[in-house]
Amino acid sequence: MTPPNLRSWQHRTLIANLVAQTGIVLTGATVRLTASGLGCPTWPECVEGSIAPTSEQTEAFHKYIEFGNRLLTFVILIVAVASLIAVRQLNRARLNSGLEKRRSLTVLALGVILGIFVQAVLGGITVLTGLHPLTVAAHFLVSIGLITVATLLLVKAQEANDRPVSLQVAKPIAIGMRLHIWLVLLVIALGTLVTGSGPHAGDTDDIVRLGFEFRNITTAHAALVWLFVGLTGGLLVALIATSAPRHVVKQAWIVLGICIAQGVVGYVQFFTGLPWGLVAIHVLGACLLWIYSLRFYLARNTRG
Repeated sequence: MTPPNLRSWQHRTLIANLVAQTGIVLTGATVRLTASGLGCPTWPECVEGSIAPTSEQTEAFHKYIEFGNRLLTFVILIVAVASLIAVRQLNRARLNSGLEKRRSLTVLALGVILGIFVQAVLGGITVLTGLHPLTVAAHFLVSIGLITVATLLLVKAQEANDRPVSLQVAKPIAIGMRLHIWLVLLVIALGTLVTGSGPHAGDTDDIVRLGFEFRNITTAHAALVWLFVGLTGGLLVALIATSAPRHVVKQAWIVLGICIAQGVVGYVQFFTGLPWGLVAIHVLGACLLWIYSLRFYLARNTRG
């Protein structure tokens, strides 16, 4: 029995869900990089006694940037609910075809909605702790978690089943791909420590920063990136040498390309004094690197 395919509106909705989760990371970075992190100094209100910014506030344009980012939470929540509806309709089509519902898709869609509420609360904690770098880092890593769930939902919804049917690559390569996904996560996590040790504290320069010497923590981050580039290149060569499926090789090329571009941006921003525009591009690059590394990892199996 042939499982029903995603309808075009369902597919677009799940793509929009992933784009929204990635986009709010970029707007959140803009809040920090424009020193607007405390543009709304309270939470859940923007200022004491008002949900929205007031003309009496002294935060100038910063209050509008921070408040705008808060409003985007409702946008991504609407898209997440739409994704849940899309999954529900897909499961209904499966039942009409005589197949079981894929509860895993429902769990993923609900996970995005739950994560949005967790992220909103953590955002409030970040403001109430005066933008402590560890809460800022946690805020970003929760977003990476939401991007993970949104990516899994998009990829798995296009597959026929939940359980892997067969391994697409040689077993040693599959082991390397497992190491690869954990290494990129470590690179991203260490990147948050670099952020918490450098400038762009999110508000004034006297906000507490992590105690790492900036050049040392940056060097450690760069060393991990080079290790990741080497592993990606090695996996790509192994995939080509073993005649792996074309779509798996393609994913490896994409990851390698993003990683190299991300490295170039990282070096340029470091040697040019960390201009905030380049830092924002670097944040977006980190999200894209994670999305495509995850897609590369998932491509090791076929599920029909």
